[in-house]
Amino acid sequence: QDQLWESGGGSVQAGGSLTLSCAASGDAQNAYCMAWTRQAPGKEREWVAFIARDGRATYTESVKGRFTISKDNAKNTLFLQMSSLKPEDTAMYYCRARPTFARDCDATFYDYRGSGTQVTVSS
Repeated sequence: QDQLWESGGGSVQAGGSLTLSCAASGDAQNAYCMAWTRQAPGKEREWVAFIARDGRATYTESVKGRFTISKDNAKNTLFLQMSSLKPEDTAMYYCRARPTFARDCDATFYDYRGSGTQVTVSS
């Protein structure tokens, strides 16, 4: 049963902005941690941003100051606001949810993942 659905990807020029959304259902709605990951062809998965149930957010260094992760608990939706986009941000972006307890969100035990949304940034 699908738990996460991403949307909002697209093609933009460098310097542009996009906002990704991820609708959650079922167990994913009450996740302790949610995250955005991305993967470009031929590259390894990169953990972009995490957000804990209490709203604490952390980011990978390459997106700090440009990306903002947030969530609307009432609408069970996770967001990733991306600005000052660079060609190296081009990737498939995935929403992930960790339903099990975590004192601090890290890149482990994310049982749910969406099917992804493509972001393409041209120079």
